[in-house]
Amino acid sequence: MYEIRKSKFKELTLNFEVVSSMYDLPMLYKTKKYSSIIHILYIKNMKPLLAANIQISFLSLLFVTFLLSSTPFAATLHLSLSCAVIALLPVFYFFLTRPRPVLLLNYSCYKPPPHRKCTFQVAESFVKRDVNFSAEAVDFMRNIYLKSGLGNQTYGPPFIFEKEGAPMLKCAIQESEEGIFSAIDSLLAKTLIDPPSIDIVILFALSSLSSLIVNRYKLRTDVKTYNLSGMGCSSGVISVDFAARVLRSCQKVQNALVVITESITLNWYNGDSRPMLVTNCIFRVGCAAAIVTNDPSHRRAAKMELLDSVRTHHGADDSAYRAAYQEEEDHKGNTGISLTKDLIRVAGVHLRQHIKILAPRVLPLSQLVHYAYSVAATAVSPPPSKPFVPDFTKAFAHMCIHTGGKAVIENVARVLRLGDEVTEPARMSLNRFGNTSSSLVFYELAYFEAKKRAKRGDKMWMLAFGTGFKVGSLVWEWLQDSTQELDNPWMDCIQDYPFKAW
Repeated sequence: MYEIRKSKFKELTLNFEVVSSMYDLPMLYKTKKYSSIIHILYIKNMKPLLAANIQISFLSLLFVTFLLSSTPFAATLHLSLSCAVIALLPVFYFFLTRPRPVLLLNYSCYKPPPHRKCTFQVAESFVKRDVNFSAEAVDFMRNIYLKSGLGNQTYGPPFIFEKEGAPMLKCAIQESEEGIFSAIDSLLAKTLIDPPSIDIVILFALSSLSSLIVNRYKLRTDVKTYNLSGMGCSSGVISVDFAARVLRSCQKVQNALVVITESITLNWYNGDSRPMLVTNCIFRVGCAAAIVTNDPSHRRAAKMELLDSVRTHHGADDSAYRAAYQEEEDHKGNTGISLTKDLIRVAGVHLRQHIKILAPRVLPLSQLVHYAYSVAATAVSPPPSKPFVPDFTKAFAHMCIHTGGKAVIENVARVLRLGDEVTEPARMSLNRFGNTSSSLVFYELAYFEAKKRAKRGDKMWMLAFGTGFKVGSLVWEWLQDSTQELDNPWMDCIQDYPFKAW
């Protein structure tokens, strides 16, 4: 599949008969290497034939009805056929108006070069030579780093490794371009999607970078672009949910390019406020790109199908609103994002509210009965008791849990009563890549694929938190067994994971 060039792929899609004469299609279709391409070509060329067959069948039905009208039983037969046609109309209407499936065709995660690894020694050396930090601030960041769960393999932004060491705009542009271009290039190479066939671009970034993508990949003039910001770490989940809503509202087949990135450079804090210094310690460079489509002909090649999505916003609660908040300036005039001590409590409280909406959609009946009985018993019993916590492992074979930090993962495990084997991908992703913010769930997804744990038919839950305070969930079903691809960011180190101490 990788050996066929894009120009050749265009020729194949233009003329199916030429392909038939050039290749032995039955043999190619049996070959996994070319099966996806042949399947897409077959579907695209069979659609007109299927439409013609439906028209012929309908005309035949009318013709038979006309012939039967001259028989002695004409009235009875005519009534029976009329009833049958009326009964079939809702079925035809359902198939014509049902929403198209939303498929994750593929994705790619950016892996920075080795010289960008931000070990503990590199991080400590950088903050020590920065004159903006006091000795107390350096000691505080050192303690946060050692307790964060991050390892020595995470990646830092370019300015940390430069002589000036200043988070300037040119460094922010470099950081964004490296991640975005690398992820998209890898994604397009894997999917054999031509840039002109992209109909929608959804980008999460602090600045409007969708024009950068349109210019770089020469997208069509009628491409629809959306720039999202202010969603925090939940934006990866929210971006896919937004893409799904756009695709389901379309009457035609479309492909959406979703790009999720974050700028460490633009969010770097140079003051002494402890809640703001936390972001310098846990956030690391990361970017992901994905192709989401509503084209059913891609089902054979797609990795997963989106079954459901849930988003809740708890900003009406003042404590939730202020738990992760961008302050305009500290006492020295520095702008930064404040992560308060109350953040962990807020995440637990509103995760419980979130799963009240999610649970009825995904849990099996036995768990729902227990949960409903527990809620009712809690409401009528005089002493308040803790409600029954559903076992979400009965609904999902795999979970991508928000890797916001060690305390966040442990709190999610405590609220949902999850074992270490369930939180393993989150803990290992935090250790290897750090908190990559919006793209964190895709690095976890890559971990599952590197371990080849997901099987066709398995359901997966992606859970992420965001400032505001927001909670987002995506429910997926695997359409094929997971495989370790050449661009998987875990490829060179997956044999070292998992480990117990972190």
